[in-house]
Amino acid sequence: MAGLLHKLRHPQRCYVICAVPRSGSNLLGDGLADTHVAGRPKQYFLPEFEERYSARYGVDAKNDYAGYVRRVVAETATRNDVFGFKLMSFYLDEFLRRLRDTGEFGDATTTDLDLLGNAFPRLRFVHLVRRNKLRQAISRARAMQTGVWKIAGAESEPLGAPSYDARLIGRCLRDGEREQAIWERFFAACGVEPFAVEYEQLCENFSTTITAVLDFLGAGSAIVAPPRTIRQGDEISDEWEARYRAETREPVAAIAS
Repeated sequence: MAGLLHKLRHPQRCYVICAVPRSGSNLLGDGLADTHVAGRPKQYFLPEFEERYSARYGVDAKNDYAGYVRRVVAETATRNDVFGFKLMSFYLDEFLRRLRDTGEFGDATTTDLDLLGNAFPRLRFVHLVRRNKLRQAISRARAMQTGVWKIAGAESEPLGAPSYDARLIGRCLRDGEREQAIWERFFAACGVEPFAVEYEQLCENFSTTITAVLDFLGAGSAIVAPPRTIRQGDEISDEWEARYRAETREPVAAIAS
C-alpha cells in the first residue's frame, strides 16, 4: 500500500537543469521557481548541500538516500505536481552511483537513463550552456576568490577582493571544457536530446526564454517575474576579458564560443 501511495503522490513531471558552474543556473532556476508552476530547482543532490536539506525536510541523506530523494521531490514540487532540480556534471557520476546503491531505483544492469527515470518519473532534460566560455571562466575565478556565487538581494560580505590571475582563469576555462564534455558524452550515450537554453539568450530575452522552458516541460502558462538574480559581470570582468585575450596565445574563437 505504501508503494502504491508513493506512486499516486509522485509528481506528474520531473526535470533536471544540466549545467556547469557559472553558466547561469541560478538565473534560470530562480526564474522558473518564481513562476510557481515549475518546482523549485536547486542543487538538492550536491553532497555539501545535503546536510542542510536533510535537516529541513527531516530525512537523513547519508543513511537513507532513497528516502531523501523521495522527500525532496515531495516537499519541493509545486501544486501542479512539477519537480525540478539542478545538477552539475562534476558530481554526476557520484549521484548516479548513490542512486544505484540504494537498490530502489535500479541495479548494476539498469541504464543511467532508466535509473534516473525510476527516481524521477517523466524526467526531462534542460541543458544550459554559456556561449562565451571566457566570461564563464572569469566569473568562476572571481567567485572562487570572493566566495560570492550568487547575488540576489542582501548578500554576505565577500571573503576577499577579486584579483586578476591568468593561471586561475586558464584553469577555470579547462575545467569548464571538461565539465561540458561530460554532459555531451552523457547525452550521446543515453540518446537524449535535451532542451537547450543559452545563457546569453536567457539574459537578453528572460521572459521569452522562461516561457519556452515552461512550454517544453508542459508545466502550463504563468506570469514571468523580473529576474531576482543579479548578473555579476561588470567593468572588472570586462577588463579581465580584454587582458586575457591580449595575453593568451589561444585563438579568440576557442575561448569565446
